[in-house]
Amino acid sequence: MALSEHLLLIVAACVLDALIGDPVYRLHPIRILGAWTLLWERLLFRAGLDGRFGGVLLWLAAVAGALGAWWAVHAALGLLHPWLALGWDIFIAYSLLCARDLLSQGRRVLDALHDLPAARAELRMLVSRDTEPLQRAGIVRATIESLSENLTDGVLTPLWALCLFGLPGLILVKTVSNLDSMVGYKNARYARFGWAGARSDDLVHWLPARLSVPVLALAAALLRLHPWLVLPAALKYHGMLPSPNSGWSEAACAGALRVRLVGPIYHGGTLVNQAYMGDAEWPAELDGDDLRRALRLILTACLIAVAAGLVIAPLRLLMPW
Repeated sequence: MALSEHLLLIVAACVLDALIGDPVYRLHPIRILGAWTLLWERLLFRAGLDGRFGGVLLWLAAVAGALGAWWAVHAALGLLHPWLALGWDIFIAYSLLCARDLLSQGRRVLDALHDLPAARAELRMLVSRDTEPLQRAGIVRATIESLSENLTDGVLTPLWALCLFGLPGLILVKTVSNLDSMVGYKNARYARFGWAGARSDDLVHWLPARLSVPVLALAAALLRLHPWLVLPAALKYHGMLPSPNSGWSEAACAGALRVRLVGPIYHGGTLVNQAYMGDAEWPAELDGDDLRRALRLILTACLIAVAAGLVIAPLRLLMPW
């Protein structure tokens, strides 16, 4: 793919995501990928391949299926006209980016804060924790945490994968993330079977998670927040979370906003965490103004990520595919 087409693909996908967002429909690529993954999971368990080897086979089937389906349609359309193939690529890239949806869901929580049951219902679209015990401050903290964590998983990694490795890189990243969300659990069923999905997810997000720190620091500087607190907070508090990656952007966001995040978290009625992320003198009783600042911070970070992606996009020409 020529550089001009590669840049067009990136810009068009980002503009469509910003203008339209991710539509919900039955044949969405992520839904199809989920159904394909679930089919292979059932087949492998039925065959007794429910350990790590079966999980590796699932990983291969999911990745090969996703890349193969995209390429088959791309090649078929390319025989008719090159612009049809490019249009297909733009559609797939747009379908796999989700910055607008992330920010829109955060905004929906903000708009519902005057009605706590409604705000908890909107928050459930972002988090898996129990939301019933949460009051206004807890709802705001949980929303900011989800926004900052998904900045890496949902924006930085997919976008930069597209810019550096083209559409195959984006498809690979989203397939791995989907695998982790489906089988990457440390329970009796998936502890071994989901190992490949979970570890590959940790790997693809490792560098973007750490690069989220300077991105958030620059965003904080542009918004005149607290950029000098971003790196110290990230270094000090990133290890609070069990994930090797998500703590970086969450801690950086806490520093940028100069607030405490996390705090009491319940899963299935059981208190699983009480500690706060952030210095003791930073406020933890957050409100709508704090969430507004967080939304502006994440939006600015997304725009910085797009600019950085366009800068590194020419490196795509060095790739062998």
